Amino acid sequence: MTRVLVVDDEPQILRALRINLRVREYQVDVAATGTEALATAARHPPDLVILDLGLPDLDGVEVIQGLRGWTKAPIIVLSGRADSMDKVEALDAGADDYITKPFGVEELLARMRAAVRRTGTAGDQPRVRLGDIRLTPTEWHLLEVLLRNPGKLLSRTQLLTEVWGPGYADATGNLRLYMAQLRRKLEPDPARPRWLITEPGMGYRYQPSPDEDA
Repeated sequence: MTRVLVVDDEPQILRALRINLRVREYQVDVAATGTEALATAARHPPDLVILDLGLPDLDGVEVIQGLRGWTKAPIIVLSGRADSMDKVEALDAGADDYITKPFGVEELLARMRAAVRRTGTAGDQPRVRLGDIRLTPTEWHLLEVLLRNPGKLLSRTQLLTEVWGPGYADATGNLRLYMAQLRRKLEPDPARPRWLITEPGMGYRYQPSPDEDA
C-alpha cells in the first residue's frame, strides 16, 4: 500500500484528501505544519508527499529541502501560489510536480499515479548526479528522451506524453518549467542555450556540439 503524507494548514483540505485517498486504498498521514510534517515523515517514511507551500511555521520550500536531505519520495506541491518563480523555487528545491489551487481531485490522483510510476516507491531510484549537478528523476527522464533523439525536433505533446504520461498532453507549463530547470543546470548560458533548443510553437530538440557529430 502506498503511504502518502499530506501537509496543509487548511483543515478542510486535510480532511477531504484523507477521505479521498483512504477510499482509494492509500495509507494516509497528515500534518498541518512544516515541523509536524518533518517529524511525521521521519517516523513513518512516505512513498509520496503532497505539500502546501504556505505553512504557518516553515515555508514549504524549507520542508522540501528537509525531506530531500534523506528521502527520494516524490513531492507534489499543492499551493495557492501561482507565480512562476514560486514554482521554479519549489522545483529547484526538489519537488517533482506543482499543482495550483483550486484543484481537481482526479487531476491530483492522476499526477500521484504518474509520480509513483516515474520514481517507484521511496528509495528505489537515486537522484542522478552529473559531476556536481543533481537532476531529479523527472529532469533526468526529460533529458534522456531528448538525448535519445539528437537533432530531432520533439513536439511538446510527444515529450509530455512520454515523460509525464498520456493525461498530460496539454500540461505545457510543466514542460517549460522543467526545460528551464535543465538549462539552468546544464547550459553555460541558459539564456542562450547551445544544446537544449526551443523551436517556438513546435517543441524542443537536443542539438549536439559539432565534435559530438564527428
